[in-house]
Amino acid sequence: MTPREGTGLRVTLDIWHPDCWTLAVTEDSDAGLLGHGVYTIDGSATGRFTVYGETDAETAALVEAVRASPLTDSVWETDGAHVAGLHAVDEPVPGNASRGIVVRYEIENSINDALVSRGFIPDEPVRMHHGREYWTVLVDADRETVAERIAAVREEMDAEVRIEDIAVAYSATGVLPLDDLSERQREVFDLARRRNYYTWPRDVSAADLATELGVSKATLLEHLRKAEAKLLGR
Repeated sequence: MTPREGTGLRVTLDIWHPDCWTLAVTEDSDAGLLGHGVYTIDGSATGRFTVYGETDAETAALVEAVRASPLTDSVWETDGAHVAGLHAVDEPVPGNASRGIVVRYEIENSINDALVSRGFIPDEPVRMHHGREYWTVLVDADRETVAERIAAVREEMDAEVRIEDIAVAYSATGVLPLDDLSERQREVFDLARRRNYYTWPRDVSAADLATELGVSKATLLEHLRKAEAKLLGR
């Protein structure tokens, strides 16, 4: 079957990894960071970030902490327009105050490549606050493969990675392409979505869904497997 454009899984990850300046500077700060992309330039990681907080004092203190961090090589502020080929992103920013910065740091301390090289494509700015990174990514893989790839990221980066949410991504039209599902597959898949089977951790087990539908667990999982395969173009 030809893969459909705009389908896949949308996964939200809660991440900690060692030697990360974003986690170190936000751990004890009331302000936070939004990451708009990391690029490899001259062998170093260069990223565009928005510092946000409730007051100018909070954002100023966090900028100074970024400058003072032994894990950053250089920091400069932007006017939010266009700096060194890196484009600012017009995204809603939490809080009442914000400042744009570009930060250069050691590439081996970035988890970006470990995720992107395994097919995890950021779907929105990365949120960093209270010593954690929160990534929302799109990936063309099933749930088992996602778990395997996350395990590989953990091992490579000595990282803590927790899956907060995992769900079938929506198509470009905003509607899941359900036309190819059989009536029974659509019924099982819709029930699984309504009962938050695709959240992480799950609110309901496969056995619970099977009981509600009056089928065996094996039958329910087979219906879900076939539905997911069709939705993901596999």
